[in-house]
Amino acid sequence: MHWAFGGMLVYKILRAVEWADFERDAVTKGAPIDLADGYIHLSTAKQVAETAAKHFAGADDLRLLALDPTPLGDALKWETSRNDDLFPHLYRPMTMDDVLWARDLPLGPDGHDFPQDMT
Repeated sequence: MHWAFGGMLVYKILRAVEWADFERDAVTKGAPIDLADGYIHLSTAKQVAETAAKHFAGADDLRLLALDPTPLGDALKWETSRNDDLFPHLYRPMTMDDVLWARDLPLGPDGHDFPQDMT
């Protein structure tokens, strides 16, 4: 399968309650910050650990979702954000069909423990 940006996936972190709502409804407009900003904040594999540390420090009820950016099409925009880096922002609701996988994101002694196979 061809993925944009050289096989890169994009990632979303949700709290357990947000994940439960997403599982129930099969669609989400994201977390409160996403609703406030008008788009769903996503991160690349290189950005997601810093995102977790900044916005989810100490949280142990998280789910990490992986999405293929290609089928998101024009609804996915790469925009300058933290550290003048380009971040993926989704300008439409996210559906379960967008999610390639979802895994627990446990809190370890030095921060969150991310899967080793992230791209």
